[in-house]
Parts: sequence; C-alpha cells; structure tokens
Amino acid sequence: MSVISNLFTNTDPFISLMNMCPVLSTPIDWKETPEAHIFMADLPGLSKEDVKVEVSHGRILQISGERKSVEDSDQNTLKWHCVERNRARSFFRQFRLPENAKVDQLNASVDNGVLTVTVPKQEVKVPMTKVIEIEEK
Repeated sequence: MSVISNLFTNTDPFISLMNMCPVLSTPIDWKETPEAHIFMADLPGLSKEDVKVEVSHGRILQISGERKSVEDSDQNTLKWHCVERNRARSFFRQFRLPENAKVDQLNASVDNGVLTVTVPKQEVKVPMTKVIEIEEK
C-alpha cells in the first residue's frame, strides 16, 4: 500500500503524519534554570526499559526509544475501527548541550509518563585578559 493511501485510511491524516514524525510524536521541552538544563519528554505508556538516554560525542544528548504495539491473541476476531496509539514506532531526539553542561552528572527519571533529564550546570571560566605594556625603543 502506498504512503499516501496509508495516510488516509482508518484515521485522521494529521494523526497519521504525527505518528510518523518522531519530532511531533515525542514532544520535548528544554528549560534552563540557574542550576541546570532540564529536558521533559511526554512518553505516556512507556517504561524506563523502553527509553534510552545517552550523551554522545561529548555534548550531544540523545533520547530514544520504541513504542511497542499491543499484541492481542484474538486479533482474528477483532475489528479495529481506529488505531492511533497502538502502533509500533521508534523515536529519536537529540540536542547539543552548551559548554556549561556537566554531562558526567546527568540524571534521568520517569514519573507519570514524563521523562525528566536534568543536566547540572558548571561555571564556564572566562579567559583572563592581560594588557601587555608596549615598550618604546
């Protein structure tokens, strides 16, 4: 079946597009406090085993995972009229962390379907400016 026909069968086209796009299907907020960078991702129905949080290349925060479809032993006897939440799909988001991020102290937790990743901040040392006296010869 073509991609176009998949978009318009048995469901709202916007929902289909949203489900295919990892950016739309996994909304993430990033806020900065004086102490930390905080990322919050809506991941309803996922457990911590379904989600992976890692830092690669020094400062790239990656949040990924997979939503598994609900398997039903009576699939032959069931008739689905709308399938928006039971589709298997993976997601992957990444963010470049600023220089002041303490990537070795990253913390992640899940509460009520919301993943919270906290990246503490450190003070970035500003290079000292030194004035050089110019001698006259």
